[in-house]
Amino acid sequence: MNTLIQPDTITSLVLERLRDVLQQTDRPIPADMGEQTQLVGKQAVLTSLGLVTLIVDLEQSIEEEYDAVITIADDRAMSQQHSPFRTVGSLAAYIATRIAEEQGRG
Repeated sequence: MNTLIQPDTITSLVLERLRDVLQQTDRPIPADMGEQTQLVGKQAVLTSLGLVTLIVDLEQSIEEEYDAVITIADDRAMSQQHSPFRTVGSLAAYIATRIAEEQGRG
């Protein structure tokens, strides 16, 4: 399936999975959760384990929903000057890029 995935769709998926992880870990869900929600750092809504859980959940969802197998937390992500894990928006943008690359190979 080689359909172009809109950035808003990826953002919605990240927010949906983030909400799930926060509920599973009994962490509060911010009322204003959106693209600027911090995933790492001082204002992070997740623990380290929560971030790992979110990444795994996203990888599985992307494979199931978009037939794209991607690895989100790889050397490329870790070596970027600005971490793709900072905010919901930065993670969604990184995922969209990875999906486009993966689908371009197919």
